[in-house]
Amino acid sequence: MEMIYSTLLLLMQLLSGSGGAESDASHQMMASYINGAAGKTIVAVKQDDVKAPDAGGAYSKKDPQPDAPEVKGIYATAHSAGGARLDKLLSLLDRTELNSMVVDIKDDYGYITYPTDNAELLKMGTAKKYIKDLPALMTKLEKHDVYPIARIVVFKDTVLARKNPELSFVRKDGSIWQNGKGDSFVNPYSKEVWDYNIAVAKEAVKFGFKEIQFDYVRFPEGFEKKADSLKFTKNELNRVDAVAGFVKYAREQMADLGVRVSVDIFGYAASVPAAEGIGQDFVKISKYVDVISPMVYPSHYSTGWYGAKAPDRAPYDVIKGSMVDTHKKLDPLGSFKPVIRPWIQDFTASWLGKGNYMKYGKAEVEAQIKALNDTGVKEYLLWNAGNNYTEANYK
Repeated sequence: MEMIYSTLLLLMQLLSGSGGAESDASHQMMASYINGAAGKTIVAVKQDDVKAPDAGGAYSKKDPQPDAPEVKGIYATAHSAGGARLDKLLSLLDRTELNSMVVDIKDDYGYITYPTDNAELLKMGTAKKYIKDLPALMTKLEKHDVYPIARIVVFKDTVLARKNPELSFVRKDGSIWQNGKGDSFVNPYSKEVWDYNIAVAKEAVKFGFKEIQFDYVRFPEGFEKKADSLKFTKNELNRVDAVAGFVKYAREQMADLGVRVSVDIFGYAASVPAAEGIGQDFVKISKYVDVISPMVYPSHYSTGWYGAKAPDRAPYDVIKGSMVDTHKKLDPLGSFKPVIRPWIQDFTASWLGKGNYMKYGKAEVEAQIKALNDTGVKEYLLWNAGNNYTEANYK
């Protein structure tokens, strides 16, 4: 569930023949899906290792938490989880079918969101005190029988890029590349970057998180257009295999910890070919995770998707169509198919303009959940940037 205002206008034009505004300005999630020239990929992963299971390879998948509940969760920023809003969120979970909370442990800017004295983490990252007492938070979540998921933003990391420019993408003038919002990414080819994020994940596990959710597992949007003008370390593999390689490596490194590994990915990924420009392949990533969370907000689709003139106004149809595509893409994985747990919309996309959006509330949230149930998907996560969630029937 990536959070930063970006556009899929070009992709929408290519795929549906029409443009359209999109994206929750505070959620900033969607980026370019345009295929790019093959790049280079990562250090310790052979190309054969990231092929589909029927193409060979010794990898095997086993759910580290076979007794985990059917997750129905919400997202909480570190500010919410570490502040007064936590009690309001817990009250919602206590009185509804919701049973899980995704908490920022390494946020969209790259900050570790709690105080830590872990030298390995502080060498690379910077800790804040948004969550002043993480053990107390975990105790409170356990008391309320909340399944805790740690969200770790991986390759979008302005903090690390500025601290270690050699791990980022550098322009010819020596400056660190940044996008229009001033955010920088670090290099998915770098095993040092891999190991740092996995170290954050391992500390989260020590605090009691049951699942690690990796986000921004990709190159910057439109990277294929800028790669040749940037200086960064790479090797003979392509960007898709670099990203899938990180996911495989991360799961292997946590295989003995008894936690699930999940990845957020663009909802469009289930309906389009591999996004080679940003290095995301829905199937390859899904093979190596326990849970895949496509971000399928109706507001993020343009005119014509799933037969809807205004997709934001057709929540049932959009979610149903996206899940049909998801199953088609992942069914061939067989036993390697992960749990499908989409992010769904609990916000109003007023930026789409009159006639293209509607106010989201109980009926719209329930329509999305019904579409999931009708396509055999029992788990989901609710997204609202301000962590203000609708009172609804979450069954």
